[in-house]
Amino acid sequence: MKGYSMNFKRVATTIIGLPIVILLFIFGNKYIIDILFSIVTIISLYEYFNAFKDKAKPIKWLGYVTAILMSFIHLIPSEYIMNIIAMSIPTILIILFLHIIATNMKITLYDIMVTLFGIFYVAVFILFLPIIYGMNNGKINILYVFIIAWGTDTFAYLVGKRLGKHKFSEVSPKKSIEGCISGIIGAIILSLIYTYIVNTYMGMNISYISITLIAFILSIISQIGDFSASCIKRYVDIKDYGNLIPGHGGMLDRIDSVIFIAPFAYLLITLI
Repeated sequence: MKGYSMNFKRVATTIIGLPIVILLFIFGNKYIIDILFSIVTIISLYEYFNAFKDKAKPIKWLGYVTAILMSFIHLIPSEYIMNIIAMSIPTILIILFLHIIATNMKITLYDIMVTLFGIFYVAVFILFLPIIYGMNNGKINILYVFIIAWGTDTFAYLVGKRLGKHKFSEVSPKKSIEGCISGIIGAIILSLIYTYIVNTYMGMNISYISITLIAFILSIISQIGDFSASCIKRYVDIKDYGNLIPGHGGMLDRIDSVIFIAPFAYLLITLI
């Protein structure tokens, strides 16, 4: 009965939440979306830092400042965005090492490694989502990212739960090879349906072959992102990052696969 309740919450949250996300992307603008993703990043970083509360002393304020600055990403001329992202790496590293020096090594190398990893795993990866949204046809492209990530997750979950017989990895014992394959197939099918809709009703001319290839690649990366999140949760010995979203856990539990594919989606969209 408990499993049924959890499944119901998971499905109900998706049914309610997905249309809200879609409407925000359709009727929002890039500045509203920047602020939205900044808030999502703050929540996700809080969950990440909280997960490591017994393992390290992360420099939380630096993560939150990074997330807040994301709100202003589209106030920067587009030709400078990638340069600023590149320069953020040594800048953040210098600030972190200054903490070690200023505290006479009370802040340890491990502390700043956990902080640095969190900033790039969460904040920098999420940053590519508003960047994609701000591109030409950004509203169409950002929905592809979510359709592939959540399509992969949904098909892998539903098929794996019913037909999964062969475990994929002990990192996440409930995931099966059958579920992983179904996730890829589901992502491709949903992407092709979406491509047909935007080509037919929005005057686009998107290649079905290109979309199939992109969906295939990103679906695999999405599942690697899911397994990566499981690695972190196993290390810090938690089941979920939080309980913010009924049936899904925390914010980071819901978007772990989305943020993992965001940089690769940006690259593939740029290439085509």
